[in-house]
Amino acid sequence: MLLGEILRVALQSIRANIIRSCLTMLGIIIGVAAVITMLAAGSGAQQQIEEQIDALGANVLNITAETWFLRGVARDALTLEVEDVWALREHAQHLDAVVPTLEDRGQITYDGRNTNTRLVGTTADFADIFNYDVRYGRMFTEAEDQARQRVAVAGASIPQYLDLDNPADLLGERVFVRGIPFTVVGIFDEIGGDYNSPDQNFFLPVRTAETRVFGSEDLEDISVRVVPDVSLETAMVDVERVLRAEHRILPGMPNDFAIYDRKQFLETREEAQQTFTMLLASIAGVSLLVGGIGIMNIMLVSVTERTREIGIRMALGATRFNIMSQFM
Repeated sequence: MLLGEILRVALQSIRANIIRSCLTMLGIIIGVAAVITMLAAGSGAQQQIEEQIDALGANVLNITAETWFLRGVARDALTLEVEDVWALREHAQHLDAVVPTLEDRGQITYDGRNTNTRLVGTTADFADIFNYDVRYGRMFTEAEDQARQRVAVAGASIPQYLDLDNPADLLGERVFVRGIPFTVVGIFDEIGGDYNSPDQNFFLPVRTAETRVFGSEDLEDISVRVVPDVSLETAMVDVERVLRAEHRILPGMPNDFAIYDRKQFLETREEAQQTFTMLLASIAGVSLLVGGIGIMNIMLVSVTERTREIGIRMALGATRFNIMSQFM
């Protein structure tokens, strides 16, 4: 049987059972699409984590407040303050950058337009320690922080939230943060990421934020960069020594803070993401398997229904290969 005739007979069979053929193809299409979608989503998330790891570098530690107990009762984790930053800068021997994070949500207003976003009080080293680039303008300076100047740097998404077509239009403009005027001196380049992306943040000098905006010294965390050629373990001991002294923690008492290697945390998160991706792909693979079983059943039914036709063709001289080619 010639190839052209095989194709003609196959197409006639498909047209004769058009609904059954479409449903069979749909099962396979859905299965393949599910597998591709799950793998793509997992790969995208993994790539994002890898980019975050590369951005952090290998020598960044993160210090967070720990829940503390008073007479057996858990208290809020509010044990890190701005004063801890100055203590680390003055007394820690193995750090070349100390960056606090003082966070809260608040409304910012510009030219009658407003948005509610995350306000972040930090220092001039923030962009340097996390390898963030300022696309327009500049980062605020240490001098502006010490003078409690009302200057700010916007995340890449802030101009969009304020309905500005050109992000650079926000540069040098006055933006009200909780009713307090700030001058935008810089706009970060797009960083990307999830809902917690810095693109959505509005950055203020930490001294300005604590005195003029938040009215609080309680920090979310402190990020520190270790000097080259010093191990993270040595730096952790150094940081622990300074903070225990600053917090007046007696010998034998537990720390009211925790020190993490952020890169190690992200690598652990990457491993978990890989496992999750494989789980999603396995679930999607079940859809593909079901679609394949559906095709097997249809093929079996097709052969069973056409037993007489197969017998006639073989009686007329068709070989097993010809018959198989017709059904395949």
